[in-house]
Amino acid sequence: MEFLRPATWDEALAAKAEYPTAVPIAGGTDVMVDLNFDRHRPAALIDLNRIPELHTWEIGADEVVHLGASVPYTRIIDHLTDRLPGLSLASHTVGSPQIRNRGSVGGNLGAASPAGDAHPPLLASGCQVEVASAARGARLIPIDEFYLGVKRNALQPDELILAVRIPSATAPQQFAKIGTRNAMVIAVCSFGIALHPEAGTVRTGIGSAAPTPRRAAAAEEFIAAELADSGRWASRAELAASTAERFGELVAEAASPIDDVRGSAAYRRHALSVMARRTLTWTWNDYRAAGRAAA
Repeated sequence: MEFLRPATWDEALAAKAEYPTAVPIAGGTDVMVDLNFDRHRPAALIDLNRIPELHTWEIGADEVVHLGASVPYTRIIDHLTDRLPGLSLASHTVGSPQIRNRGSVGGNLGAASPAGDAHPPLLASGCQVEVASAARGARLIPIDEFYLGVKRNALQPDELILAVRIPSATAPQQFAKIGTRNAMVIAVCSFGIALHPEAGTVRTGIGSAAPTPRRAAAAEEFIAAELADSGRWASRAELAASTAERFGELVAEAASPIDDVRGSAAYRRHALSVMARRTLTWTWNDYRAAGRAAA
């Protein structure tokens, strides 16, 4: 196995072009598991730890957070909770302190596991994934188009993930996760939600309950129509319990879970309906409280 250590982004892209089957490694929290259990033996590893651009973040004039692919979850929690509250909540649930210090959103995206904790809040945010190749340069992939199948993403063989462009939150966001214990656990299922009042929309993200992370489109359409037709975006009136209940049912219907060692398909659907109902209620109550505080 070749071990490549590029010092610049251009060198990294050149290495990926020369070794298209090479596996990038930064935190290694997913890659090393596969290597240690002999699940995957790539021809080469590309160590990305010396690439400065991957480890930084900045906020653009358009209030979009340009998050380097290797920025660890700990830094998201410490520095970006106000702008990326949903992703920050998800980051708190990742592994152990050691894993949060090494693991990153770029690693979750590269692995494309349906159980990755970052995926639901990324889907709910409406972000874009910035990737590049030596031959074709950079391109942006909308998060809705990134996940193609079980542990398959939209990257071409010669491409690497540079960053994720995530709009700063303009309203409350939430994330919930069910696991067999409170830490160091792969999600039985997870759910993210973000309110986007300027667009009159609500976005969602479902994790570990389908072959890929996915949104609950019918649930989003239902709640957006309810909020618009009732004038609640402006009035911030309380949500009816029946509205939250129906939202939860539609989220559960959007999933296509399986039975496995972590949980049954029936349990996953039930858990998603409960998490969706609760997180919608929490975000809406926070939105109402923010309106009262600003009055």
